[in-house]
Amino acid sequence: MTSRTHRSGAASLRELAENRMLPDHQVMDQSTLNWIAGMRPEVSAAPPTLPHPPLMLVPDVTWFAEPRCADSIHGVRHNARVSLLSSILAQEYGLDRDHRAALCAAAAVHDCQRHNDRDDPGHGRRAAAWFTRNHAAVTSLVGRELPQDALVQAATAISLHDVPYERFTPQQNQLYQRAPHLIDLLKAADCLDRYRLPLARWWPDPSHLRIVPPDWLHAVAHALVIRSEQARLDGATNHGALIHARQILDPTR
Repeated sequence: MTSRTHRSGAASLRELAENRMLPDHQVMDQSTLNWIAGMRPEVSAAPPTLPHPPLMLVPDVTWFAEPRCADSIHGVRHNARVSLLSSILAQEYGLDRDHRAALCAAAAVHDCQRHNDRDDPGHGRRAAAWFTRNHAAVTSLVGRELPQDALVQAATAISLHDVPYERFTPQQNQLYQRAPHLIDLLKAADCLDRYRLPLARWWPDPSHLRIVPPDWLHAVAHALVIRSEQARLDGATNHGALIHARQILDPTR
């Protein structure tokens, strides 16, 4: 394994963000991660015991439209963490087995068609089209086929995950009515992983959501970022870093 140490003298993501100089492709560095680690969210409750082990789907690097995005802040680890957070939220909100799996599949690919780490309008729509063509590769990670209706709802959630509710067009509002639970939960899980971003004003803001994530899940989301990103910086593979992070939910694994 090769350690991903930050280039000596290079500005950190946090410094670049503060100076409004973030590049198109943004990779975590130790200085930025140290700052994130020192900003742990305050929570009032411990995580409960979940009825089912949460599912985490790790996207393949070949799923990414832009290879440089696979290891960036919107890359493999982000998509996998959102998949895990989606699985937890799906249980919290009582989704059935098929829709839990569909939500995790949507989360695993929601950013895979990004061209860069900026706003990149339309990347949700592109990822939904990719998922519709390649859903078999994604659901193979689940270990079973999913009903067509669940696949369509997953694609709809992907297509709208990057569009704020207040900017929905009439057509997008119609699409929302077909998959409100998956869309709401994917947006919430994606929001919870914003602890990876280099400015606190970009961190999770539940006022932009239509469901309220449980308080304890903020600490979990923060810890997942710290553990997975630190392991990757220390030289772990993406899979190894994510498995290491997932252990906070089941230390016996």
